[in-house]
Amino acid sequence: MSCRPPGPFPIPSLLGTLLILLIGVLIARLSAGRLARWAVPAIVLELLVGFALGNTLLPFRAVAPFSGLMELGVLTLFFQVGLEVRGDLLGSRRGAILRTVALSSLTPLLAFWPLRSGFGLSLPATLLVLAALSATGTGVTLRVLAQRGALRTPSGRVLVGVSVLDDLPAIALFSLASASAGQGLGLGGAGSVGPLSGLALALLSWVAVGWWIRHRPQRPSGALAILLLLIGSAWVGEACGLTSLLGALWGGVLMARLGSVQGQVQQVLTVLSEVFLPLYFLGVGLRIDAASLLRPGAWSLAAALIALALLSKLACGLGIGRGDRAAGVDRWLVVWGLMPRGLPGLVFATGALNGGLIGPPLFSALVLMVVVTTVVGLLLLERRLTPLRPRAAEAGVIPAMRNGPKV
Repeated sequence: MSCRPPGPFPIPSLLGTLLILLIGVLIARLSAGRLARWAVPAIVLELLVGFALGNTLLPFRAVAPFSGLMELGVLTLFFQVGLEVRGDLLGSRRGAILRTVALSSLTPLLAFWPLRSGFGLSLPATLLVLAALSATGTGVTLRVLAQRGALRTPSGRVLVGVSVLDDLPAIALFSLASASAGQGLGLGGAGSVGPLSGLALALLSWVAVGWWIRHRPQRPSGALAILLLLIGSAWVGEACGLTSLLGALWGGVLMARLGSVQGQVQQVLTVLSEVFLPLYFLGVGLRIDAASLLRPGAWSLAAALIALALLSKLACGLGIGRGDRAAGVDRWLVVWGLMPRGLPGLVFATGALNGGLIGPPLFSALVLMVVVTTVVGLLLLERRLTPLRPRAAEAGVIPAMRNGPKV
């Protein structure tokens, strides 16, 4: 993190900082409503508002006490994604899912030597960049599909399966980047238990939930129980080096197996996601140093990363075969849905900056890549969904939806 000269404004108090952050979220939300016709996601506006605040009123060190709350919003989003992951969504078109995942994770590896030699990146930084290129914005894509009622269409089922599996190679690359720099595994610290132990605990938890379903008619429905499952799963994932994000997602999968989340619990999850997740994106924007954007190297690297990011996901269209298209899978809907890097790309970049793997110029270039791919991907996804929606509605697949995308 760069050391900025102190600005003309003193660091506000904790309440003053929180008030500024919430006003920033409000400004982003109001702007998102006006720009909804162009499908500009709120995440981009929150990054821009955070960038403006971080370089004027609010230095990043002022929001450090709220870092835990910001991470809670991220974990809640992945928990909600886990609630949408069910066996019937992952069980269809397995061949298409595995082929697409392989293309999505292997294609960026072709850029290893060009990135390292052309831009003089270190080995950990190069691996980190490849992790960001391999990732998929699971949250923003699946949320748009859910709000458009397209989550259970053939294309939506493929996207869900690919999105869930696609981040695993990216997480492995991030862990390898941390290990090559002499750091522990995981986004939030050292993975002291080990990934194999984490997989064993995941299997054990699956068996435990099955036992609960057979022997206990009651289902946990209290807000405290949901929070304990969310935070506990995230902590186990972090301790095992599988990242807190994957742990939170698995917690949502377990909760979905136990039963539906309704009423007060759903309200709690909605509040956590709608309030604290924007705070996280504002925090990422706060970390972008305007001075780093003035360096020509940052823009040239960002342009190269954007080109690689777009091309690597375009190659994923080869994973959708003729039989898949005959079954109703839209190749371009899958490609555009995989294009946004969204939250995983930001989390990888922020974790690398916190761990000292990268500096401000590369961090800014990665954030620019995430912003461009998220905007372009969601714009193309919205355009592709629009003509397909009436046909799906006639077939009874898409329910009536009133709200547009919020992420």
